[in-house]
Amino acid sequence: MLKTKQDFLNKIHLIISLIIVVPVALLYGFNPSLEFDIHLDTIDELNAFKAIMGLYLGFSTLWVLGILQNKYLKLALVTNMIFMLGLGLGRLLSLALDGTPTFAYIFGTVGELVLGIYGIVILSRLK
Repeated sequence: MLKTKQDFLNKIHLIISLIIVVPVALLYGFNPSLEFDIHLDTIDELNAFKAIMGLYLGFSTLWVLGILQNKYLKLALVTNMIFMLGLGLGRLLSLALDGTPTFAYIFGTVGELVLGIYGIVILSRLK
């Protein structure tokens, strides 16, 4: 798990990602109107948000494996980097095309980009 300072530095962003992504996944899956001004009316809409929850929880499971077992670390790092940079770059595109969101989403964008870039740094060191 986290036996050395270097091990901690290699995995801290996975831990931070879990702390953020798991609650967000559960929110998306069970009560998205708590976070968004959205009201899901059909089973298809509910299904789509549950699918997003499942995707987030699936990636989170892989990140837990990477934290606990070094044989999964590189895979966890790659998926976390792609996940975070995908979200962050998508939000940057929205910023350019749709306008400025609330502070929470700007903060989230910065956080996602930082976590994704940190993953690139760690991966380059593990070669």
